[in-house]
Amino acid sequence: MPLLLLGTHSSLFHRISKLSLARTFSPARIIWKTDKLKLAQLLYGLQPLTIEPMSNPHHRKATLHLLTLVAAALFTFPAKAVVVRGTVTTPFGVPLGNARVQLIQGKGVAAFAFTQMDGTYEIRSSAGGRFLLLTSAAPYTPSIGQDFYGGRTAVITRNIVMQYTTVNPQLAVTATGIPTPIQQIPSAVTLILQSALATQIGITNDLRQSPGTNVVQTGQAGGAVTLFIRGGGPDANKVLADNVASEDIGGYFNYSPVSTTALTGPELYRGANSALYGTGAEAGIVNLATTRSSALRPVLNYTGDGGNFYTYRNEAILSGAFKRLDYLTAFSRLDTSNALPLDRYHTTNEVANIGYSILTNTTARFTLRNTNSATDLPSAHDIYGISSSGKQADQDIYSNLTVENVLAGNWHNLARYGVTRKREQVQQFTPTGQPVTTITNGIPQTAYYGNPITLRGANGYTATGQAAFILPTYDAVSNRDEFTYQSDYTFPKRIAALFSFHYENERGRLLNPATSINQIIKRSNYLYTLQIQGDIKHRLFYSFGGAVENNEIYGIAGNPRVGLTYDAVRPGAKPFHGTLLRANAATGVQEPSLIAQLTSLSTLLRQTGNVAFNILPITAERSRTYDFAVDQNILNQKLILKAGYFHNQFNHQLEFIGAPGLEHYFNIPASIATQLPPASLNSLAYRTQGLETELQYRPLNHLFLRGGYTYLASIVLQSFASDTVTPAFNPNLPGIPIGALSPLIGQRPFRRPPSTGFFAAEFTSSRLSAAIKGALASRSDDSTYQLNNDRNHGNTLLLPNRDLDFAYAKLDLNIIFTATSRITLFTQLDNLLGQQHIGPIGYPGLPFTIRAGMKFRIGGD
Repeated sequence: MPLLLLGTHSSLFHRISKLSLARTFSPARIIWKTDKLKLAQLLYGLQPLTIEPMSNPHHRKATLHLLTLVAAALFTFPAKAVVVRGTVTTPFGVPLGNARVQLIQGKGVAAFAFTQMDGTYEIRSSAGGRFLLLTSAAPYTPSIGQDFYGGRTAVITRNIVMQYTTVNPQLAVTATGIPTPIQQIPSAVTLILQSALATQIGITNDLRQSPGTNVVQTGQAGGAVTLFIRGGGPDANKVLADNVASEDIGGYFNYSPVSTTALTGPELYRGANSALYGTGAEAGIVNLATTRSSALRPVLNYTGDGGNFYTYRNEAILSGAFKRLDYLTAFSRLDTSNALPLDRYHTTNEVANIGYSILTNTTARFTLRNTNSATDLPSAHDIYGISSSGKQADQDIYSNLTVENVLAGNWHNLARYGVTRKREQVQQFTPTGQPVTTITNGIPQTAYYGNPITLRGANGYTATGQAAFILPTYDAVSNRDEFTYQSDYTFPKRIAALFSFHYENERGRLLNPATSINQIIKRSNYLYTLQIQGDIKHRLFYSFGGAVENNEIYGIAGNPRVGLTYDAVRPGAKPFHGTLLRANAATGVQEPSLIAQLTSLSTLLRQTGNVAFNILPITAERSRTYDFAVDQNILNQKLILKAGYFHNQFNHQLEFIGAPGLEHYFNIPASIATQLPPASLNSLAYRTQGLETELQYRPLNHLFLRGGYTYLASIVLQSFASDTVTPAFNPNLPGIPIGALSPLIGQRPFRRPPSTGFFAAEFTSSRLSAAIKGALASRSDDSTYQLNNDRNHGNTLLLPNRDLDFAYAKLDLNIIFTATSRITLFTQLDNLLGQQHIGPIGYPGLPFTIRAGMKFRIGGD
């Protein structure tokens, strides 16, 4: 009679202990009862193994001993355990052997392992729960990973990238859509650390701490803040809040209401990247992300501070985790009166970030950022001599629900639904100034004029007179619903491919009583993206891809991108060991704004019945960018120099054309041209190029120094604006043509200083940290925008464009003292030199300000 054995997983011994095999092994008990055998086969998928019986009793005894060993090996199941595995690599993707990887649960080490020579590791723990990985390997800085949930039967993949100088991995996402070590990325990316925001209210100061950027704030706290990247326009940047497009339709974004409440360090990408993000990424990308909870137990972090100009701020953040759930909610409010009359500002922020581990390697995450702000509008105080009485209110909501899964450690899938709700309301209250009534075509019209002033530009020219208040009133809405699916897979030989599909439905409304505009627009856009990245022998890193976008306004547009990084000399302890060469080229595209669509020349001509003129509809604004850079390690990763060259071409840019331009370039009769409001057209083109440098030096473990300089050469190549046909002249400054509303051909675009720089010195110890930071800019071209706006409807308040805005040096200081593990004291001092010519001409900035406060931590681990 044949002898039956069961071959299966080695833990069967514990799981079927009722079977006779679990007792003393004897010949009589090897022949199991049929019903028990069938049950075991049914439950555990066992396969019968036939062994013929032997007649020799000695052979039979030896066989039984052998079967005992086989049964012990095959029928022994390990206890249920969470398995964490992955690969530890250097910043250049080289596997790192003999690295110690510890699985931390709570305050203790649940398990640990050392990596094999190929960088792989595997850790098992019998207890499920929330974990994080702590990895150490000389000469790298220990790495602290993001916490995660692991069930008792979960198999989780966590790859680890070690860094030379930072605890947290320096991974950038905006370049390729896949988290990649910054050393492998061919593009220019700045990662702002979250610790830099510890004493800040907003992100304006830290956006200046990057090469290639110029931040312009029109007025004081609450005044509009715009960002110019490498000479691109303020509406040429893609802004993401938790990966949801957050700019207005057409690209404009005001950074003033952005709060640091529960905000991680922003990621700043310099260069076009519409190959990945479609419309909007014409000059750069700013990626804002909400902080995730890292506390295992509920913890409340409260911050309260106050300062001069009746400034006070309160912030509360509640976070924690429970099994599969992690949560964070936050609220903050800021109030200030600024240094000008009628210039109060307040803002509130509500934030949520909730994650849930649905299955092993499958998570769902919901984020929400809601901002409500209101600021007075004193207008250009230095031009009018008094403050106007107006108000601007903004309501901004950015939210998304994301479900993502990682299969087999190398196939990542993501589905995201996001919403953006933005509304901006500008209204004027009691008229300010001196009323003057004139009769035009038999109709009395009243204008209000400011006080007599003498305005001086940075170029030394002055103008004296009274200006009529220009006070707009409007209500603008930009809403967006979007859906994104992304799938990326890592093939052998470290080749990763990404495909994504993006759909967005945009809805906008503009109400402008002054121009009788009250219209609603709707757009549906589609984007298909394919990206490939990888490396060759961990020395040459490549990234290329493209996108096809179908936009309801401008149709189908294709955008390619290609980038290379070459590790010419590996980092080492010897001087000048460590050289990275980078090259990147891409194209960008930007859709027209609401006002541009509603005032396009073709639309206005059609609405007025003048269809005889063959004017094409407005289309996308476009850019071409390329850059080359070198990162040179000078002294053992303590002294690093980064230098690069960039070249950007911005074509088909939208601008407004008045009657003189319509008559000159399109032969539209004056009888028609003068009846049309300023019309938008893709007729502007300009070029920017320059050099970027950055130096980082860590002479001591507690001291970090960095600084940078950018030279920008920009020039307007083409413009159909009226200023280029009939430039304005100030009668008191004869012979100097002035671009009253737009730059003249051959001149620099407005508000792009040719020289900008930054520096920072940061000291950090166990209880005390301090940092002094500086932002510098040279003079830049601009306009007073006072066309035909003096007391006699003349141009006496116009000044020459060249070097009109002042240069500035803004110095800030912050100090943080940790009194106890739960109490922290801090102070923030801004504009130590008290310079008020930091913004555009006519808009004085805040003088020296100081805030001081305390942070309390209640609960937690």
